[in-house]
Amino acid sequence: MQLNDTQTNAMTAAGLNLIAQALTIYDAELKLVLCNAPFQQMFDLPRALVMPGATFQETITHLAQTGEYGDVADVDAFVAERVEQARAFAPHYMERTRANGRTISVEGSPLPQGGWVTVYTDITRTKQQEALLRARSDALSGQVIAHAEELSATNRELAAMNAALEETKRQLIHSEARTRLTTEMMPAHIAHVDSAGYYSYSNRQLNTVMPGRPADLIGRQIRDVLGAQAHDSIKPSLDKAYAGKPSIVEFTDEASARRIRGAFTPDTNGGVYILSMDVTEETQNRTALQQTRRRESAAQVISGLAHDFSNLLTIILGMQSRLGRLDALPAAAHPLVEGTLAAARRGGALLSTIADMTGARTLRPMATDIGTMLADLSVMARPTLPEAVEFRIENHMPDRPVLLDSGLVQDGLLNLILNARDACGTSGLITLSVQLVHDTWIEFNLRDSGPGFSPSALENGFTPFFTTKGAEGSGLGLAMVYDMVKSAGGDLRLDNTNSGAQVTMRLPYRAAVAATTGLVLLVEDADDLRALVRDMLMGLGHSVIEAASADEATALLANLPDIALVLSDIQLVGEATGLDLAKRLGPDAPPLVLMTSLPTDDPLFLDAQKRAPVLRKPFGTDDLTALITPKEIAAQ
Repeated sequence: MQLNDTQTNAMTAAGLNLIAQALTIYDAELKLVLCNAPFQQMFDLPRALVMPGATFQETITHLAQTGEYGDVADVDAFVAERVEQARAFAPHYMERTRANGRTISVEGSPLPQGGWVTVYTDITRTKQQEALLRARSDALSGQVIAHAEELSATNRELAAMNAALEETKRQLIHSEARTRLTTEMMPAHIAHVDSAGYYSYSNRQLNTVMPGRPADLIGRQIRDVLGAQAHDSIKPSLDKAYAGKPSIVEFTDEASARRIRGAFTPDTNGGVYILSMDVTEETQNRTALQQTRRRESAAQVISGLAHDFSNLLTIILGMQSRLGRLDALPAAAHPLVEGTLAAARRGGALLSTIADMTGARTLRPMATDIGTMLADLSVMARPTLPEAVEFRIENHMPDRPVLLDSGLVQDGLLNLILNARDACGTSGLITLSVQLVHDTWIEFNLRDSGPGFSPSALENGFTPFFTTKGAEGSGLGLAMVYDMVKSAGGDLRLDNTNSGAQVTMRLPYRAAVAATTGLVLLVEDADDLRALVRDMLMGLGHSVIEAASADEATALLANLPDIALVLSDIQLVGEATGLDLAKRLGPDAPPLVLMTSLPTDDPLFLDAQKRAPVLRKPFGTDDLTALITPKEIAAQ
């Protein structure tokens, strides 16, 4: 089913409004056919001049009278000259400085059927950047100076968007092509289904948002495309939209292990518009932040109780010790005294464990080789297992470093292995397998040959103090592992298999920076801090080139192809931040590491974690080494 004219015009207008440049289309009689919102905003035009049918002459007259071209002695003659030039329908490009001081480029191309497509681009920033490059030429290398003019020409070409203009001009002929151009630019799946659930429109982003789905959707049923599980997850919200009420839902797509957010908007013909986005990393960060806040709340309550109980236990231990030293104490009382002392010491150990759970802990992710970490884990775990209990490790991870807090991960896995040992008894099999799931999760799967989890353990396994080991268990082991996993933005699940129990631990996959030595671009606006970090990097064997702003760093990246790593502060002088620099980097750009002193719940910090590894200030050489150099390389 094709989009109707109203839908097409609305989506076309929305698409043109997304273009940063101002755009106009005039027909062969120089009457306005179409323009976007940036055109009206750039020249502050009244509504009558941006409506279809407004003449080119009226618009030029208005601009001349309002001072757009400066002082014009004879407005009529000026307008007549501009109209005559326009009727020549010759391609042209020009740059001019407006009365308000801003610089714009104007590029016009004639249409085959007569008329004009004209694009107006604000190139003030480009001109300022050129001036910045020239001003800093003494500090830049000879190579950058040699390429400065080449960069200026490239910037002008990019600002003018010649290629984009030609492509847009061809696509403007057909309204559906215009709509697709707009929707394909968005990092989301945009679609429309009719009242029977069949796709009548879709961009090509579904496979990006939900990997494994087909590319050709038109005419297919939404349940067949998404699969039963995903469709069942969205069906209540989809039905609500069919009933005329917009709705939003979040669900986990089991086929791809991604977290998806879907928005459903009813149309006037009984169908539904669908917008789907991948919010996996946002959900991971939100989970980690929620767990941190829960721990902080628990710490406030428990710290006071722990203090009081510690005082009471201290008194009990002291009094029982004195009682045990009394000569007149009957012999039968000594076992009672020793039992009381043992119970008090056990209570003290329990309080320490609770303090570890609720105390402040900062995750310290570092470049970790999974194979090396598992080998170390095996060395620690095997001596704790009976001889008849076999322990196997199956590593299916790619051979490249990842960002993990290896200490906490090893502690959590060792805790799970000890639980599996207790379930197996004197003999059995424990298997730990590790794999990468859809470039989203690192999945640790621990299976044992024991009797499996009881129904109550499956339901309450993560509840503090719940235990199936009687007096021998504290009920805090799984709770501590759960806390660690959630603090890292991951997930922990308990299941039973045909042969025993299974614990699945998923942690967010973050690829470590692959660079070891080479040229590093250091972006930091504080001179003293920049000098300190430069010395750290040079001490690690890197060469360093420096920038004080995101704009300066962008210029250097365009001219120095040998940069192996970018290390940038998030907060920088000027309008652009380290996050803006991250957005500018293309698929072939060098690895990026961001550094900041922002708190972990700051929106900029959470956004940064989605784009690159983050180094918390203050940091030392060891912290920097751990983040950008795998452990086995750093030890050489």
